[in-house]
Amino acid sequence: MHKAGFTLVEVAVVLAVSTLLVTLTVPSALGALTKSRRSDAVNALTRVQLTQEQFRAQHGIYSANPRALIGAPLPRSDGGHYDITLQQVQAERYQAWAVARADSPQARDVECQQITVTVNDGSAEFGPSLRCWNR
Repeated sequence: MHKAGFTLVEVAVVLAVSTLLVTLTVPSALGALTKSRRSDAVNALTRVQLTQEQFRAQHGIYSANPRALIGAPLPRSDGGHYDITLQQVQAERYQAWAVARADSPQARDVECQQITVTVNDGSAEFGPSLRCWNR
């Protein structure tokens, strides 16, 4: 008479394969989530650029006053993962920073904790790398 069931070896093999699969897929999934949350910063900085250009078209200079930038997501991104600030604002130049909030999972994004755009007379430079801008 043969009893139905699994042997200890079969169970151990299934557990080993399952552990291997989880070990390989979880970091990849977490990396994809981190990358997708970067779009919160990219969207916020893009809106800052748009509102700065609108302000400049009306006034001839960039605004150092965040309240003057109607529609800009200052001081926090829409998803709440980043603090958005203006820095080094001059008539023809400014920097906008998106800094990962300490209470956000993005604080563990070592590569892109600070995402920046520097605009000089309408020409933009993206930092710290294009990877942070999902490009």
